[in-house]
Amino acid sequence: MGLHGSKHPLQAQIVMLGLDGSGKSTLLYKLKYNECVITVPTVGFNVEMLETEARSPGLTVWDVGGQQMMRPHWKHHYPGTAAVVFVVDSWDRKRLEEAKRELHKVLRSLKKIPLVVLANKQDLPGAANPQEVSHRLDLRTVCENRDWFVQPCCGRTGVGLEEGFRMVVYLLKMSLKRTEVDIKNRVKQLKPKAIMMMATRQTLGSS
Repeated sequence: MGLHGSKHPLQAQIVMLGLDGSGKSTLLYKLKYNECVITVPTVGFNVEMLETEARSPGLTVWDVGGQQMMRPHWKHHYPGTAAVVFVVDSWDRKRLEEAKRELHKVLRSLKKIPLVVLANKQDLPGAANPQEVSHRLDLRTVCENRDWFVQPCCGRTGVGLEEGFRMVVYLLKMSLKRTEVDIKNRVKQLKPKAIMMMATRQTLGSS
C-alpha cells in the first residue's frame, strides 16, 4: 500500500474521527510520511491523500478535531463520505464510554457505510485489546447493518496502521461490488416494466 498520494481515478472520501487525544493526527502523519510527528490538538481539520494499490480507490482522509467544541461540526464533513475511521485511545478506559456515545451519534447519521475502528496506543501497558474495545463500544449492536472491523495499532510506531487502512480499502471494494450488483438487479427488474409500458403505448397509439 503506497502512501504518498493517489494515482487512481476514483478517490474515496474518508472521515477520521475520535475524541481529543486519541492520536488521530499522529497516526495519519505516521502513515503518510513514516514520521512520528509531535502534534497539537487539531482545531478544524487536516486532510491528506493516500495512494493505494493498483485498481483500488485512493483515499482522501479528513482528520477532524475531536475536542468537545469541534464535535458539532463533524457533520459538515459527512456529505460524500465513503467510510468512517474512528480512533480510540485504548489505554484510556475512562473515556471509552464517551467515545461510544460520540461514535453512535456519527453512525446514526452515516448509515450503512463501512467503519474501521483503530484501537490506538496498543504499546501502552494495560491497553484494551480489540475484543474489549468492540464490546465497550457496543459495535455488534450499532453496526448490525454495516461492515466493520477493529484494528489494533500504535500511531507512535506505526504498527497496525497500514493493515487498518488496507481494511478500509477492502470494505470499500466490497461495498462498491454490492452497489453494482444492486444496480444490475434493479435494471433487470425495470426492463420488463419498460417493455410493458412500450407495448401499452403502441396499443393505445393504434386504437
